Amino acid sequence: MNRRTLLGALAGTAVAVPALSSCAGGITSLDNEGTSAAGGGSSKGGITIGTANFTENQVLGHLYAAVLRAAGVKVTVRPNLGTREILVPALRGGDLDLLPEYQGALLHYLAPKATATEEGAMQNALAVALPAGLQVLPYGMAEDSDAFAVTRETARKYGLTSLADLAKHNGKLIIGAAPEVKTREVGVVGLKDVYGVEFKEFKSLDSSGPLVKGALRKGDVDVANLFTTDTDIQADDWVVLTDPKNLIPGQHIVPLIADRKADSTVRKALARLGNTLTTAQLTELNRQVDKDKKDPEDVADAYAKQHGLAG
Repeated sequence: MNRRTLLGALAGTAVAVPALSSCAGGITSLDNEGTSAAGGGSSKGGITIGTANFTENQVLGHLYAAVLRAAGVKVTVRPNLGTREILVPALRGGDLDLLPEYQGALLHYLAPKATATEEGAMQNALAVALPAGLQVLPYGMAEDSDAFAVTRETARKYGLTSLADLAKHNGKLIIGAAPEVKTREVGVVGLKDVYGVEFKEFKSLDSSGPLVKGALRKGDVDVANLFTTDTDIQADDWVVLTDPKNLIPGQHIVPLIADRKADSTVRKALARLGNTLTTAQLTELNRQVDKDKKDPEDVADAYAKQHGLAG
């Protein structure tokens, strides 16, 4: 897909839509009729799924594809397109129809001053903040949050156990993360505003990928922005700094879809996946891609078949 097309200017303002209710299990209840908030989408012409430029999101995109194909929907996956700043405009502009998203991160992108942190409250806040023509479907059991990690050696050297401890060493520590983390609330901006943290340097690397993890291992960065489902955190005995002031919101996996495609077939298929996939299982799928070097599509298809979500 042409990046210039994805980055095209897309005008529009956020509008309020009916808030969603939560069921006892914590997953937003599925509309029995399965119609879109705008009133009657259709997946008959097929669906194009876009994914971000990191392993887990690619796995999720292929999981969405597997369950939708099993439901009879024609699917195209456009993997590794980039960040939310590229994907959401592409969804609004019609280049994409469906994205695997994360509640808290999406909410902060759409409404930087939002204060909701509980899953149901965030779902309701998202329903209000979303631009016209888009909706979030039921969020799933699995979640993956941002984390700021240091090596065990660095934790001992500087006495680091929480994000608040970083401020005791302002101007001394180097942070490594994906470029967009420098300007995000759940990133350098929020760390300064909420905890008073100022880094010596920001190194633009990747999202919980080989660059940032390699830099952490070598000592080129002191703090790395990772994802909680990254199996290297435990394998390398890294210390995830606690977040006593709740800078980092909950991050349940949630499908973000264009109204024009959100029919009952799509909604029910993705709800089944959301009710099946756990955080532990998602972590294992990530490991198979990152460590065993398996193809994300193969990993997703095998999971879907194993759990009765695809034939």
